[in-house]
Amino acid sequence: MLINYMKAALHHAKYEILPDDGTFYAEIPECQGVYANAETLEVCREQLEEILEEWILFRLKNNFLLPVIDGIDLNLKEAA
Repeated sequence: MLINYMKAALHHAKYEILPDDGTFYAEIPECQGVYANAETLEVCREQLEEILEEWILFRLKNNFLLPVIDGIDLNLKEAA
């Protein structure tokens, strides 16, 4: 389920080339604070994936809500 969530989130990524220095910038708008900047598109994508994974794990560990992406909900539910 984690892999499916990450894939769905990465499909929402927005990429651009920054005009100031020609580097690549990427962000996932649904995941506040998840962004990357690198010299090449491939490195930018790799960094974005790593940052997303760390962001998810941090939020889960600290019981922070995660956005539901494409119907995938990773938020922990309380057991009855």
